[in-house]
Amino acid sequence: MEIILQGIKEGILLLWSMEPEIMQITLLTLQVSLTALFLATLIGIPLGALLALKEIPGKRLFLNTVYTLMGLPPVLAGLLVYLFLTSQGPLGHYQLLFTPTAMIIAQFILALPIVTGLTARAVMAQKQEVYDTAVTLGATRVQAINSIIREARLGIAAGITTAFGRVIAEVGAVMMVGGNIKETTRVLTTSIVLETRVGNDSMAIALGLILLLLAFLVNLVIILLERRSFKNETTIKII
Repeated sequence: MEIILQGIKEGILLLWSMEPEIMQITLLTLQVSLTALFLATLIGIPLGALLALKEIPGKRLFLNTVYTLMGLPPVLAGLLVYLFLTSQGPLGHYQLLFTPTAMIIAQFILALPIVTGLTARAVMAQKQEVYDTAVTLGATRVQAINSIIREARLGIAAGITTAFGRVIAEVGAVMMVGGNIKETTRVLTTSIVLETRVGNDSMAIALGLILLLLAFLVNLVIILLERRSFKNETTIKII
């Protein structure tokens, strides 16, 4: 208990002092995780909507594959990226291994199935009436599809939030392809592992608190955007 309290105290002091090394690690954590999440969202939402709305050969198999990859072990994702980026791998000549770019690729691979799968689920949950009503009101086919996606935005937002939770807490994959190099690829999760290994438990707890605070703030932004989107709609109230 004493170690935990000491860690909380150090975490507050670290935040207050804004040490350059801690700030650099924190900013790199945000840069890697938010870039991976942005790319996964950019590709995952249209792909999920396409899988939900379009009849294509092998659709069920593709969806099952996406759902399976939602549980992809981070270490396996890291190993695959490592094998592609190592000097003997097919992308080795780009020399991306042990760089933030490699970490973004690994986190993108973990986030993409989550955004795609939960978007597909959210869109498939919509009723045919949404499309029919939009068409009746004069909407084009693209506009009608956009109406369906708009109605599914709560589920899509849940997918984005879930994907962010996975990538911000990721340690196995980023450790394998990033290497935890000081001032280059060290992020909060790998710093926690390092401090724990050297017996600096209170510092590890302090870094964990900073990580939790970051996750809280980013999720708070997503929730605020979500509320703004639903401000004119009624919600279920239990009386």
